[in-house]
This record gives sequence, C-alpha cells and structure tokens, in this order.
Amino acid sequence: MKEVIIPNGSVAVEAEYKDQIIPDYRGNPFIEALPNILSPQDVIERLAFYPEYNKSEREVESHYRIYMIDRLFQVFQPLPMNLELESKISRAIRQGYISRNPFDKKLGAGFYNEYYGRQAINLTNIDEDYLSPLGFSLIGISGIGKTAALNRILNLYPQIIIHSEYRNIPFSNYQVVWMRLECPFDGSIKGLMYQFFSEIDRLLGTNHYEKVVRTRATVDAMIVVMNQVVRNSSLGLLVIDEIQHLSMAKSGGSEKMLNFFVNLVNHISLPIVLVGTPKSLKVLQGDFRQARRGSSSGDMVCDRLQKGEVWDLLINSVWYYQWTRKETPLTKELSNILYEETQGIPDLVKKVYATSQAEAINSGKEEVTPKIIRKVAKEKFKLVRPMLNALKTNNLREIAKFDDINLMDIDFKDTLTRTKESIKLDLKAKEMINKGKKQQQDNVNEDRKKAVRTNIRSKVKPLQDDKVVNESGGSKDNKDEFNKEDIRFVVEQGKGNNKSTYESLKESGYIISFDNDIFSKEVVS
Repeated sequence: MKEVIIPNGSVAVEAEYKDQIIPDYRGNPFIEALPNILSPQDVIERLAFYPEYNKSEREVESHYRIYMIDRLFQVFQPLPMNLELESKISRAIRQGYISRNPFDKKLGAGFYNEYYGRQAINLTNIDEDYLSPLGFSLIGISGIGKTAALNRILNLYPQIIIHSEYRNIPFSNYQVVWMRLECPFDGSIKGLMYQFFSEIDRLLGTNHYEKVVRTRATVDAMIVVMNQVVRNSSLGLLVIDEIQHLSMAKSGGSEKMLNFFVNLVNHISLPIVLVGTPKSLKVLQGDFRQARRGSSSGDMVCDRLQKGEVWDLLINSVWYYQWTRKETPLTKELSNILYEETQGIPDLVKKVYATSQAEAINSGKEEVTPKIIRKVAKEKFKLVRPMLNALKTNNLREIAKFDDINLMDIDFKDTLTRTKESIKLDLKAKEMINKGKKQQQDNVNEDRKKAVRTNIRSKVKPLQDDKVVNESGGSKDNKDEFNKEDIRFVVEQGKGNNKSTYESLKESGYIISFDNDIFSKEVVS
C-alpha cells in the first residue's frame, strides 16, 4: 500500500481493492481495501519481534551492558492467545463493515434517521435487542500482555485509508480502520467521549473536540454527534482499554453505561472491543454481561500461563538474550524457579530476568543463578509479593483481595468450551510456532554448534600430532611441557584442583551444553 501524508499531517495509505474469497465481503470498498486475511503462520511471522543480538556484546564493559538489557523488553513472542485475538479482531472489523457498505442505500438512511429522527439519545432505556454479535470483551490479569498484543495486532492494519475511485465510480472518502482509546482516570463516560473527539481530530484534522467543549454538550447530545462522526469517518473498530477505570458512580450507573455501548454497537454497527483486568467485572456486570453473551465470536478470558509447552515457548524466547559475561544455559531448575517467582505472568518474566542479569553484572558474578533470581524477586519486587504468594499457594481468600488477578467472579459456564478449544489451539499453535517462529535463534544455535565442532577439531588435531611425536620417542610425556590448550594439560590441572575430568573439560570450553539438547544433561563422574 502506498503511503501518503494527508493535509493535517497524519500518515494514510491509498486504497488498493482486492478480490475477496468470502462472498459476504465482495462489492464493499471498505472491506476490499483492508489487508488480506492472514493465515496463523502469517500472523506469527508478522507479530513476532526478536531484536538484534550478538553474543560479542557480552564482552562490552559492564556499564554499557546494563543499558543493553533494556532491549529484552522489545521481544514479542506470539502466543496462542495472540492468534485467537488477531482472528477475532480481523473478523470484527469486516463484520462491522458489512452493514455499512457506502454503496448500500441503507447507510444513507441511517445518516438521515440519526440526524432528523432524534436530537438526543436517552441512555436510561435499555434496548431489548441488547448487543449485536459485533466485538467482544478481553479480560485478563495485569501483566498478561493485553495492551502489547493489541497494539501489534492493530498495527497490522493501516489506521487511515484514502478512497478516491472504486470500480470507475468516484468515491472520495477517509476510512479510519481502527481507534484505540484508554479510559480516563476520572472514570466518566463524558471523559471517554472527549478522548474520542480529540483522537478523531488528531487523525483527520477536524475540530469536533473544540465544538463539544465550547457548547458544553451533555453526554446524550455528544452521542448524537459521535454517531455521525463514526459514520462520516467510516470507523471500523473501537478498542476501549483499561475499562476498569470506568466508574459506575460518575457514569450514572451500570444501566447507563450498558446503554452507551449498546447504542454504539446497535445503532452504528460499530464493533467495540472492551479490554480490562478482572476488576472491570465490577463495572461490566449484570445486564451488560448478559448482553455480551450474544456475541458470536465469544469473549476472551486470559489467565497467567501454566507450566507446559506455551511457558517453555516464552521462556526460551527471552532467555536467548543474555548480557552476562558467562553464558548461562537454560536448565529445568532455572525455568522452574523463574516460573515460581513470576507465576507465569509474561511481564514479570521479562522484568525479573532482566533485573537478575543487572544484579549479576553489578555484583561481578556475571552469571544468572537460582540464588540471584530468588534474591531479585524478593528484594526488587516487594509490591507484587503478596499477589504472587496468593497465586503460589492458590489461596482463594487471598486472591480475592486483589481485583487485578481475581478471576473467580467470572461465570465459566459459557467459557468452559472456549477454554477447551483454546487448549487445542495452544497445542496446534505450538507445532506451527516451533517450525517457523524462532528462525533467528535456531540459526544462531546452529552457528554455535558448527563453531564448537570446528574449535574442537582444531584442538584435537594437534593433540593427535603430539601423540605421534611421543610414540616416536619425543620428550612431550612430561605434563609440564604440554601446551596449556592441550586437553591432557587441562585434565591434569583439574586433578590438581580436585575437579573431575568432565568439570575440567566443560570449564575450558571443550564440552558445550545446548538448550533442548540431550547432551545438556550433565553426567556426574
């Protein structure tokens, strides 16, 4: 897609219409201008991000390496829940545009009825139909990566598409594919709507925010304007993050909030994705939760990772990035300790691992050890210790004290089937991810193996030559005359230090352990 700068300075792309395989999507310029539907493998490749890393960076001075550790936070490892989220967003955008085809007379009728039919929308009367099957809710504990995943998935789509001509028909239109808002801390619907007008002005160069502020419009009046703006801008998807900030007291109660979202979905066919922690259940409960069950795509509930294939996938992707002088192979013990200290929360995994590396470098140990991980988790993450301890012990009474991790209030009756399907997706996605995800890491590991084999061959050859010399009556039988890189010298030196042959050869670099390799299991001699 060709990028252009529109008059207000925003970056947009010119529409390129693509043939649609799905009949429902044909003849609709808003859908045909969207990027192609991605396969799961394509999603993995597009979402994954592994920043550049060179093992030679471990030789840099310590005060520089401390800064390099921050690169770890750039790693984005696609997980099965990310694949499910991408699919739901892709379907929601397209489904929302079906009833808003600009060449369908129903769209014009909607404009007319909205403007002339009523000047204000009463938020105290709940629509009997509740929510149409558009959009969904994403509820997940803090640190699970909801916002990061949303941002990467939304960025698969251009935010603004410019239309000028469709199938030889003049068609001048700005299409805003998606908009992401964050609930204001004051917790009011009015504050949320102010943010909407401000964001649309930033994208398209309009002045709606100034108008609604100047006229001191009520929430009901602003909704009429908002409906018109959504239609004019051809908004495809509205994501409202941090929904737990909404306050029932400041918004007029749960019933009024319910109607606010119902209006946007039912009257404008605008798909809405509501994102929040379990704390948001106190806001979006009762009637709203009942209404959401009409969603055809189903809501998503994301808990912490459990030990297993998905956890291994995450920990392997971040462990690769290591800036301590001594490279520490990932062992089962280290993986278990890191899980115990983070309880499978991805955000904490990166933070604890990064802080452990910094501690190892600052202390001069230059190695990530179980002791360092435990020390860092205990001393540097005191604020989250009570929550982690509650999760460790599975103490339901303690878990209930923390709204951001408490999923006990969720009615899992409807989500049980989706959970089983998600498990199947986890295993299926693991296969695909193992085949195509970490090309960079796999290639580097292969290069390391080749380098080690070459290194060993280069050291073994002189040893064989020395042996021939000795058998021919040479004077190299004395260990003191051996070259310091000679394997026999290394073994003799180790014996002098009460070390086994295996320990001596491993410390000198003749024996190398690789992750996920049968040779990584140490043999006690």
